[in-house]
Amino acid sequence: MKTVAFFNNKGGVGKTSLVYHLAWMFAELGYRVVAADFDPQANLTSICIDEERLEQVWLTKAQSTVFSAVAPLMKGIGEIIPVRLEEIISEQPEPVSGNFALIMGDLLLSEFEDDLSGNWTKCLGGDERAFRVTTAFSRIAASAGKSFDADICLVDVGPNLGAINRAALISADFVVIPAAPDLFSVQGLENVGPRLRQWREEWQERRGKARPDLDFALPTGDMRPIGYVVSRHSVLAGKQARAFRKWLDRLPSVYREKVESELVSDTALQIDSDDRCLAQLKDYRSLMPMAQEARKPMFFLKPGDGAIGGHQGAVQRCYADFKLLAEKIAERIGLEKSAEA
Repeated sequence: MKTVAFFNNKGGVGKTSLVYHLAWMFAELGYRVVAADFDPQANLTSICIDEERLEQVWLTKAQSTVFSAVAPLMKGIGEIIPVRLEEIISEQPEPVSGNFALIMGDLLLSEFEDDLSGNWTKCLGGDERAFRVTTAFSRIAASAGKSFDADICLVDVGPNLGAINRAALISADFVVIPAAPDLFSVQGLENVGPRLRQWREEWQERRGKARPDLDFALPTGDMRPIGYVVSRHSVLAGKQARAFRKWLDRLPSVYREKVESELVSDTALQIDSDDRCLAQLKDYRSLMPMAQEARKPMFFLKPGDGAIGGHQGAVQRCYADFKLLAEKIAERIGLEKSAEA
């Protein structure tokens, strides 16, 4: 199973919507997908699961969320509990139906932050419990992926540089950075790149301190960046608005310099030839409210959901955009479908 995290410490860049739609598209393409909601705000879970089911899980504290999985570790009374995956069922015919499952998020997950922070340092002393705590997210995702026979795990995290995100990111083989064409998102790239390198180096140091007889696997913590996705850019008469164009032109060089540590001048590289840009996605503003009401991806909207007339053309373009993006990600990470897919 390949694990891909979507991370930017700048919020409002369409990260959760991107994970949600890509999970559906990978399922549509025949892959078995697990989406892991490691964001304490649990936005991905609220998109995937209706309020009645959420109330049932959260109020009864059923063992179905990432927090319930780590609760024994936090209390010091046991190991992580495998999560009960929430299978997301589609009205679409096979192969989508049954190919997508969710590791449900939990608002209580923020309580795990201090434990993760303290044990990060203790890993340097080879402390076994410290490694159990630090690798909890990785082991939860791996266990869920194995039980679901998943080909890919998509990890959603919050927009910050805290201990929860650090633990979630070390579980990732690859990282995609969602971005928006604005000053704040470009600044986010300048923060994300150095922090990813720092976490990668620190984790490798800690892995070297681990006892060889641990009865659980340690993630490699590769966190290899494979590109960025520009979301929510406006198009006027077939061209980006001037204000957005300025930041679109800045993104390639900032990404290579700050994320990949490769110096590239602004004039030497334009976004049209930038192979690190995985996609430029439109707002699809008219489709999003319909999708939220119908509780399905924008590219699965039908006339019965209100997508009539010109909306159907937008639905088709949305489908084509996400299909191309999913295929590009699959190619870059060397993703192959399982034998049963």
